[in-house]
Amino acid sequence: MHIPSAPTTEQSVLSFDQALAGSGGPVGYDTDRWLYVPDHYADYRYILGTRGERPIICIGVNPSTAEPGNLDPTLKSVERIALGNGFDSFIMFNVYAQRATRPKDMEREMNPALHRENMAAFDWALERGGPAPAVWAAWGNVIESRPYLRRCLADMIEVGRRHGAVWYTAGPRSKRGHPHHPLYLRSDSGLDSFDAAAYCRTCL
Repeated sequence: MHIPSAPTTEQSVLSFDQALAGSGGPVGYDTDRWLYVPDHYADYRYILGTRGERPIICIGVNPSTAEPGNLDPTLKSVERIALGNGFDSFIMFNVYAQRATRPKDMEREMNPALHRENMAAFDWALERGGPAPAVWAAWGNVIESRPYLRRCLADMIEVGRRHGAVWYTAGPRSKRGHPHHPLYLRSDSGLDSFDAAAYCRTCL
């Protein structure tokens, strides 16, 4: 369980570039295998994933307690489904970077600075995905938890468009039309194409 200690506007939050430059040092995990930015446990997280030549970028709503070598059930499901669909690695990303196990603990107002750095992290992740990076929409109904998440997601879709991202979902949509959350998927679930821009226009 992770409950934010304070609004991110009241904390010293590293920019993505600062966090990336500081990661991969003498830390307690295999840096040849894992991507973890920042590389210490904090009230926010930009990226958690594994290194590879063909990653899929999975998009949740906000980070929880997972760390390298200590994946939560959602991240274990993400890894299984990524490998089962022919990807050699995964990058877990989130619409908003604040850590909170329960969506109701997310901050009420978006921190524009945190969102800006999160978009820088998404841009960086997409660059590692090749000319048509694979992006898996997996935020579930949790996307409705805060109104500002719609804006964050719209910005992400625009960043993805600039990179030629190819979007996917796994499993059926929810009754509200949202992509399925990984935690509730079968381990052999396949990925289907997803029109992220049309979804943003009609479902949010």
